[in-house]
Amino acid sequence: MAEDTSSEGVRTFRAPSGAVVMVVASLIALFLLGDAVVRGGWAQTLLLTPWVLLGLWVVYEISFVSMVRIHDGGVVVQNMLRRVSFGWDRVRDIDLRWQLQFSLDDGTTVSSFGGPAQARPVRSKMRPEEDTKGPAGLRALADIRDRWQASSAADAPIRRSWDARALLALGVIVIWAVIAVLIANAG
Repeated sequence: MAEDTSSEGVRTFRAPSGAVVMVVASLIALFLLGDAVVRGGWAQTLLLTPWVLLGLWVVYEISFVSMVRIHDGGVVVQNMLRRVSFGWDRVRDIDLRWQLQFSLDDGTTVSSFGGPAQARPVRSKMRPEEDTKGPAGLRALADIRDRWQASSAADAPIRRSWDARALLALGVIVIWAVIAVLIANAG
């Protein structure tokens, strides 16, 4: 899991493959738009851009945006467009099945698509057996459990919300696409 420690005590867990996919998709989108400028000019590129951006937005939502962010006060789990935040006091259990799962005191289970996941242990023929590391998902689970057990934060409510910025970006792209279709059909 890739982690971001930009704030003190905050850790963000994401699937590293999501960042790779996002970079590759961005490079392909830049190539397509650059090719459209060279072959068709700026006017044609502005009509094609929303479709490329829509594809890039879908790749962003599917591969990159899902994550788990832990801090002293609790957890934020984002799965594509849905975000759930809760305090450590709301957590009854943390488990790692195929993905990280938080069992909450209201009886719900929150699974994270972009957080730590189960994987096979890495085996190296160069190291003796006792020196092999455990899977990254299990190490991340241990870190999250340690943070949970050490927390003394006040009780924070369970909040479920939508990713407003992503929905706003989708709205702008869709409006741009509709305008592009209307302009293409008019001329």
